[in-house]
Amino acid sequence: MNGQTAIVTGGGRGIGRTIAEFLAQRGVNVVIVGVNIDIAHNASSELEKLGIKSIAVKADVSNAPDVNNIFERALREFGRVEILINNAGITKDGLLLRMREEDWDTVININLKGTFLCSREAVKVMSKQRYGRIINIASVIAFTGNPGQVNYGASKAGIVGLTKTIAKEYASRNITVNAVAPGFIMTAMTETIPENIKQDMINAIPLGRFGVPEDVANAVIFLASTEASYITGQVIHINGGMYM
Repeated sequence: MNGQTAIVTGGGRGIGRTIAEFLAQRGVNVVIVGVNIDIAHNASSELEKLGIKSIAVKADVSNAPDVNNIFERALREFGRVEILINNAGITKDGLLLRMREEDWDTVININLKGTFLCSREAVKVMSKQRYGRIINIASVIAFTGNPGQVNYGASKAGIVGLTKTIAKEYASRNITVNAVAPGFIMTAMTETIPENIKQDMINAIPLGRFGVPEDVANAVIFLASTEASYITGQVIHINGGMYM
């Protein structure tokens, strides 16, 4: 993977930041994409300390011109894009009857439409190269459901269908498309969960603990590597056994 270029959406913090670091440690140049350019710039600067080149791009992945700009910047800077990590995602929770239409639209647009737009641009580049790796971040919620997350669950389930379809469409171009479906992962978001609820969540996990961002990044790195060249259209579950 040394010398390749990766785009990581939502790469400024959390799971995306860890994935970006793991890529950089393997000599991959990284484009950090985020809506907060200061956070993206900070992540990019830290990655360059690992000896690779990195740029930060401000973008809303649900906006087609923004997505076009991501790839234009990446190609102008690095010439190629071998890896796309569709990590950008948000939640706006609420029970079905209380969910506002705008909260439904926002989550679907960022999580699902954003993955579609970025993947569409990526396959244009990767088809010409006859090589590419696209890894989408789904969720255990796509398979189990979760009260209060009808928009999030639908968006992540949509990503699974999108992954499998693009994998079939572009396998002949030597482009593999896979997804990982994390369960409960320790991030800034989970740290705010009350301890009693957190314990109930842990009790539902056979391995008896939350995952960490590194658990997700390890799987992503494998799927992005040449060692995974015969794996496409698959979903790797990273959830400690809470869904099997």
